Amino acid sequence: MPITSFLESNAHKFGSDCALVEVNPEMRHSTAAWNEAELVETDRHPGYRKTLSWAEFDTQANHFANLLISRGVKKGDKVAILLMNCIEWLPVYFGTLKVGALAVPLNFRYASDEIRYCLDLADVFALIFGAEFITRMEAIQGEIPNVRLQFFLGDGCPTFAEDCLQLTAGQSADKPNVQICDKDDAAIYFSSGTTGFPKAILHSHAGLVSACVTEQAHHGQTKDDVFLCIPPLYHTGAKMHWFGSLIVGGRAVLLRGATPQWIVETAASEKASVIWLLVPWAQDILDAIESGEIDLTQMDLSAWRLMHIGAQPVPPSLVKRWQSIFPNHAYDTNYGLSESLGPGAVHLGIENVRKVGAIGVAGHGWQTRIVNERGEDIPRGKVGELAVKGPGVMRCYYKDEAATAAVLRGDWLFTGDMAKQDEEGFIYLVDRKKDVIITGGENLYPVQIEDFLRAHPKIKDVAVIGLPDHRLGEIACAIIEIKPGFTANEGEMMEFCAALPRYKRPRRIVFDTVPRNPTGKIEKPRLRKKYVGESLVEQQIR
Repeated sequence: MPITSFLESNAHKFGSDCALVEVNPEMRHSTAAWNEAELVETDRHPGYRKTLSWAEFDTQANHFANLLISRGVKKGDKVAILLMNCIEWLPVYFGTLKVGALAVPLNFRYASDEIRYCLDLADVFALIFGAEFITRMEAIQGEIPNVRLQFFLGDGCPTFAEDCLQLTAGQSADKPNVQICDKDDAAIYFSSGTTGFPKAILHSHAGLVSACVTEQAHHGQTKDDVFLCIPPLYHTGAKMHWFGSLIVGGRAVLLRGATPQWIVETAASEKASVIWLLVPWAQDILDAIESGEIDLTQMDLSAWRLMHIGAQPVPPSLVKRWQSIFPNHAYDTNYGLSESLGPGAVHLGIENVRKVGAIGVAGHGWQTRIVNERGEDIPRGKVGELAVKGPGVMRCYYKDEAATAAVLRGDWLFTGDMAKQDEEGFIYLVDRKKDVIITGGENLYPVQIEDFLRAHPKIKDVAVIGLPDHRLGEIACAIIEIKPGFTANEGEMMEFCAALPRYKRPRRIVFDTVPRNPTGKIEKPRLRKKYVGESLVEQQIR
């Protein structure tokens, strides 16, 4: 069955129940006076808090679907979504799927040239965008000939687009008469671009449905759970974790903004029970609590039962800090890729908290292997490439046979992540295959060095990259971001690194901000562009 069936079933069974909430704390904090209970119980502050019932959600999706059909969009066409997180995002997404068209979510950080590139690569026929993107879209008018329709969502519709809200108002609320099956193509997602320009990843309805089943199997969502969604909806991680709520008709809260105060306040006011965080957000929350910026005694977080993290390696020290402050929280680590639809091709499992540091074992419905360069299984304890097989593996990289052949071998997806298994079969990420530093013939895995350095009480974040060296080939350089209010110097970091084996010690130290993309992954290409080839004067660690 197509994933749209879950929305239609929820609208039938739970029509008047709340499905989606959009919370905009910036508007609340700009209001002179507000009452927290009132904001949760009523809709008197629609700018701060907007809601949709399951019936309204489904109706809005039908409105958008019928608009697309009326304008010539048909099954198999591609519809791009360029919106910030908002309550209209998911109805637009599901409306696109109801037509049998493919939803093509776009990263809201894309510059104009990246938007143009992705629209062209995915053969996009129609695009819907928000007010934040008017300038970027203006810059490429005349350069996107394949895009026949441009819809605008918001106030102040530009002349080159059509007002979506006005157009949908007159559309039928009936379900479109389009036959969709689970084998049909459903969506094109773009890779995060941490290793270059993004690739277009093609997924089917069956793949999306499998994400619902996997997520709910891992975390046991019920109708009573409330999922707090903070990451961007264009990414598989956020949406696929929400799918665990979709399958049971649970409520989701879309938070616009990710400051520690806003996350914790919203978790309290909305009675959130399941929250998926990225590493930087979890670190910021802990720092804010420990500094006194957040006073937990003033908030009721009793409903919060599960905190889980994914999208990048999770430092064990972070989880230990979290558990010391939130001892009653279940914890899970999730590993997935956009190529495997996000919610847990590998997962730790809340029952395996003793194994914090591992990404876990094969997820529900998934299989894993650790292989050498020839694709052969290797013994436990040895480092090799992680390969996964399961119902969420992509169909292909759209219009890129060579890239597809490089990562798909039969039903197995070769992830590009270097990993190893312990004696119990738990998998530990070592690093990205392309990030491995070869220094004097030795392989250095930056994640291991980064995890070590993050244990320093003054370090907020760290990234380790390779720099060219005429004698060793490459040397490790640690880019260190210090916590606000602290100072540090090279000598202090050198002394701390002395506890590492000599060959693992970074040879250079740089103090700078560590850039991360919206899904929390370190943007190492940006760091390499900035530092590789530059004359660094930082002291070497001998």
